[in-house]
Amino acid sequence: MTISTRARQVAPSATLAISTRARQLQAEGIDVISFSSGEPDFDTPAHIKAAAVQALQEGFTKYTATDGIPELKDAIRTKFKRDNGLDYARDEVIVSCGGKHSLYNVAQVLFDPGDEVLIPSPYWVTYPEQVKLCEAKPVFVPTDEGEGFRLRPEAVAAAVTPRTKALLLDSPNNPTGAVASREDVQALARLAVERGFWIISDECYEALCYDGAAHVSIASLGDAIRQRTILVHTVSKTYAMTGWRIGYAAGPREVVKAMATFQSQVTSNPTSIAQRAAQAALTGPQDTVRAMAAEFDRRRRAIVGRLQAMPGIRCVVPRGAFYAFPNVSGLFGRAWRGGTLCGSADVCAFLLEEARIAAVPGVEFGSDSHIRLSYATSDELIAKGMDRMAAAIATLGGGR
Repeated sequence: MTISTRARQVAPSATLAISTRARQLQAEGIDVISFSSGEPDFDTPAHIKAAAVQALQEGFTKYTATDGIPELKDAIRTKFKRDNGLDYARDEVIVSCGGKHSLYNVAQVLFDPGDEVLIPSPYWVTYPEQVKLCEAKPVFVPTDEGEGFRLRPEAVAAAVTPRTKALLLDSPNNPTGAVASREDVQALARLAVERGFWIISDECYEALCYDGAAHVSIASLGDAIRQRTILVHTVSKTYAMTGWRIGYAAGPREVVKAMATFQSQVTSNPTSIAQRAAQAALTGPQDTVRAMAAEFDRRRRAIVGRLQAMPGIRCVVPRGAFYAFPNVSGLFGRAWRGGTLCGSADVCAFLLEEARIAAVPGVEFGSDSHIRLSYATSDELIAKGMDRMAAAIATLGGGR
């Protein structure tokens, strides 16, 4: 059997791989606590589920328009106006099968072989893989842990070349939880307009900001940058709807039209029932969103406090999303099972085997000094998992 070069070059999702391994151990009766998956543990709000049930009862189970039903597009337009002060027409909005699908569509219609795409590092694992699928080149722009993983506009400017096609902006950031300031977003907008590259703004954690941080949608900073920006969103994180697989994007109509054409040959329409549910999510009561954000904030403080107290660990306080990204390099060189811990993958293997907790190696996100822990889980499991982690670290042999 011959597998294409394209397929062989794509790395599997480390997040999904770790989650799968944790579930396998759990199926074997082993008590594993998973901090690996970026999935809220809350149930989808009742009024959203009721909208899906009603759609079923009405027989709304057929094909829809490839790029989304008009009612959902209007709900998305309402959301952008309400939350971001942005006015989009229906033909500037497209609905897809999740945020990842939206990002893939954008990549396929914008990037050509040889194009360079700027990706702040640490980064979500899917970004470089989707760029490479287009035979474009990921160009990583490092951020500094000492500055809270701030993306400096001058660092982006230094990475721009004549081949730069786009910047993938991710704020609040996965995995670091960094939230870009208004001043930095304004500087990035000016740079994109001056140097003529696109901004692809992944805003799926928009509703989850803490400690006074506020999300700024770059497209809201003027018409010039709006015409160079594609906004990507999803209902998955904000409304605990990960399995419903509804994402959406907005941008210049020629780009959105190309995305719709591309999608028509790949997936056709998103699930009809899930579209009705997403419509209810965006137009219905938003109190559940605020309640979930407050709960994530409390969990954030709990898990970071525990991590910061562990020897060999330091952890920047995240200001958004629902991930902690602790630096575990203080454990490198420590003895374990006849060898030594040499990187984030070793630390995650150690934690899975000795503490029975699942985390994702930071090397997959562009930093081998870190691991990612999702705190989108219960207080009980956070406390139990941190107890296990601290106890396991205490058993490590000496090292450097």
